[in-house]
Amino acid sequence: MQTLLNNQQKAITKLQPLKVGALFKRPGTGKSRTAIELIKNTDADYILWLAPYRSVNPKIIESGIIHEVNKWGGFDCEIDFIGIESLSNGNRLYLQLMKKLKSSNSFIVCDESLKIKNEEAKRTKRIIELGKLATYKLILNGTPISRNLLDIWAQMEFLSPLILKMGFAQFKNTFCKYTTIKKIYGKQYYSKEFITGYANIDYLYSLIRPYVYEADLQLTIGKQHIDLYYNLDEESKKEYDLIKEKYLNDEKLQFLNNNIFLELTMKMQHIYCCDEEKFKLLYKIVNVHGAENIIVYTKFIRSRVEIEKKFNHLTVLSLQADSMSINMQHKYVIVEWDKTWDFALVDQYQHRTYRTGQLKDCIYYYLNGNVNLEQLIKKNNEKKQNQLQYFKTITKEELKEIL
Repeated sequence: MQTLLNNQQKAITKLQPLKVGALFKRPGTGKSRTAIELIKNTDADYILWLAPYRSVNPKIIESGIIHEVNKWGGFDCEIDFIGIESLSNGNRLYLQLMKKLKSSNSFIVCDESLKIKNEEAKRTKRIIELGKLATYKLILNGTPISRNLLDIWAQMEFLSPLILKMGFAQFKNTFCKYTTIKKIYGKQYYSKEFITGYANIDYLYSLIRPYVYEADLQLTIGKQHIDLYYNLDEESKKEYDLIKEKYLNDEKLQFLNNNIFLELTMKMQHIYCCDEEKFKLLYKIVNVHGAENIIVYTKFIRSRVEIEKKFNHLTVLSLQADSMSINMQHKYVIVEWDKTWDFALVDQYQHRTYRTGQLKDCIYYYLNGNVNLEQLIKKNNEKKQNQLQYFKTITKEELKEIL
């Protein structure tokens, strides 16, 4: 069996004496292997592994968590792999899991723990309640702590309420600076909070540091980013312009408020998502690298269906559903078919191939259409700025001019 990496051994050394802990390690650093070894060093007789549904469903993909556990020898005790999303859907599963946890010396792994971030959500409440019944608990996250400060409360509450010793309201007031904006639309009243900064960070880290191990990805292989360009056909370009005029009028803007930008750009992208020029570029990529080495990431179902029709042997995945918790190191080429405003998804999907165990340089192709929206999303990703942040900085007139 492959020797543990230095960061994996350090994590085990730090967390093994504890019954609860967190691995905040960059994607591709071997979190699953570390978790497996930590579990093996306990007397747990039942394991509950919670993760995004996509990564624990063997019928959909062979490179998820179950594959990783089997790869490293599996366990001698009972283990359930459960999609975190399932905890919100019904009571039967939740009650079954509670019964198992009550009657066992259990270990809960919460993989991609950003799935438990809204303290009011049913999923978060149920995960915290399940955690109260477990002997051992471990959370895994591919994002550094500093990027998700407000999410830390639910994660630490799951591990143990004795770590922070404060409720969510006190946590927010202690560590977050925020502004409340109140608006009235007709007879309806809206109130929304915006985080504007953070405070007492050193104090927060002093509370959680004993239970957290952080690590960055260090590989000797390289990354190659390649931009390919294509021209929309006349019909698609005409429809693109019509959608822009339809949505960027005063009445529509007032009705949809800030959601206009999301709906507008989604509809505009969907128009040209299956432009024939894109398929021509994909044919060239396949001819160079071979279909067996390539992953194509799409945003729209239409894109995925059309690609699978034309390329029977290509692996086509969803940007939203398949960017986390799967190991695709047996491939090294990724094609971003549809652009996304969410840079976090871009960062995540790149680490499906660029990860521990990869032996080849990883290549990323970006397909860029000849409309301003494509360049807008591209520049925003380069700045690591999300869609909402961008929309807040421009006026309607500027948006019309840009698009």
